[in-house]
Amino acid sequence: MARAKGARAQMALAFETVYGTPPAGGYTKMPFASTTLGAEQPLLNSELLGYGRDPLAPIKDAVTADGDVVVPIDAEAFGFWLKAAFGDPVTTGTGPWTHEFRSGAWTLPSLTIETGMPEVPRYAIYSGCVLDQLSWQMQRSGLLTATARLVAQGETVGTVSSAGTPAPIDLRRFGHFNGSITRNGAALGNVVSAQITYANNLDRIETIRADGRI
Repeated sequence: MARAKGARAQMALAFETVYGTPPAGGYTKMPFASTTLGAEQPLLNSELLGYGRDPLAPIKDAVTADGDVVVPIDAEAFGFWLKAAFGDPVTTGTGPWTHEFRSGAWTLPSLTIETGMPEVPRYAIYSGCVLDQLSWQMQRSGLLTATARLVAQGETVGTVSSAGTPAPIDLRRFGHFNGSITRNGAALGNVVSAQITYANNLDRIETIRADGRI
C-alpha cells in the first residue's frame, strides 16, 4: 500500500447550490495545515438473549460526519471561510474592494470539501458542510492560523478526484507580527494575547432516512 505524503496532500472547496449536492465544478484549491474531517458510523451490539455465548452480528448506527480544518489567515483564501461563517458579505468599492461580513444571517451557505491523497490514492468528498465555529489566537509571534469546525452531511471515498482541476489561490499570508488591536480607531495597549471564537451553534436535524445521514 502506498504511503501518503503531506507535501502532495490537497484540499478543494466549492459552495453548493443545493444542500448536500456536490457541485460539478467551480472548485478552488485551498491552503490548509491539517484536517480531522471524517465520517463515523458506530456498530450497536445486539441485546438479544438465548443465542449462546457467541455474539450476534452488530447493527449499524447513524452516520456522524464532522471535524476541524486548520487554515492560514491570508488575503484571499480566508474569505471563503468567512463567507461560510457569516454568509455573503456586503461589498463596496471598485478594486480594491471592501468586504463587510455581518453576523446573524438566517441561512448559511453549505460547502463541498474534497481532501485528496494522490499516492494511495484516496479522495474523500464531504458534502453538506456547514461551518459551526471559527476561531483563532492572536499573539506577538508565531504562525497565524485559524480553526474551522465543520458539520457535514456525509462522506464519500473514491480513488479519483471529483473536483477536476481546482482553481489556484494566490497565497498572501498574514503573520502575527503585522497585527494590531484597536478600539474606535485607536490602539488598545498592553494586550499580550487574545482568543477569538465565533460560533453559529448549529443543531443537527437527525431526520429518519435510509442512508443514516442528517
